[in-house]
Amino acid sequence: MNFLDKIQLNAGKPFVQALIIIIAVFFVNIGAVIIKASGLIDVTNRFAWLNAASFMLFFAVLNSIYSIASKNVPQYWGYSMYSFMLVAGISGLQAVLFSGISIDNAGSYMWIYVVVTIGYLVFISLMTILKKVVAFAEKEEWNSPKMRPRR
Repeated sequence: MNFLDKIQLNAGKPFVQALIIIIAVFFVNIGAVIIKASGLIDVTNRFAWLNAASFMLFFAVLNSIYSIASKNVPQYWGYSMYSFMLVAGISGLQAVLFSGISIDNAGSYMWIYVVVTIGYLVFISLMTILKKVVAFAEKEEWNSPKMRPRR
C-alpha cells in the first residue's frame, strides 16, 4: 500500500482530517509571515484569524461530506465534534500566536467563529438526516404505479 492509498484510507477519520487541517493552517500562517517579511504583499495582522476561520469552514464541509460514508454514525458524530473542537481551538491558538491579537480584539472574527460552528452543526445534521432518508428509501419496497386509463 503506497502513501496516497494510506491517505485515502484514513481521510474518512475525523481526527486525521483535523490533523491535516491544523497542519495546513500552520503552513499558511508561516507562508503569510514569509510574504510579509519579504514585503511583497502587505499582510494584515488579522490574516491569521481569517486563515483559522477559513480552514474551520473547510473542515466543516469536508467532515460533513465524509460523514455520509461512515458505517457507525453516532461514533462518527462524537469523533467529529471532538475533532472540530480541536480544529477551532488549535487554529485559534495559532491565530493568537501569529497575529498577537486575541479573538476579542480581532474584530468580527469572534462572530465568524460562532457562525461557522453553528453552520458545522447544521451541515453534519443535514448529512445525517440525508443518510437516514436514503437508508429508509433503500429498505422500502417500491411498487410501480398502476396505470390508469386515459379518458
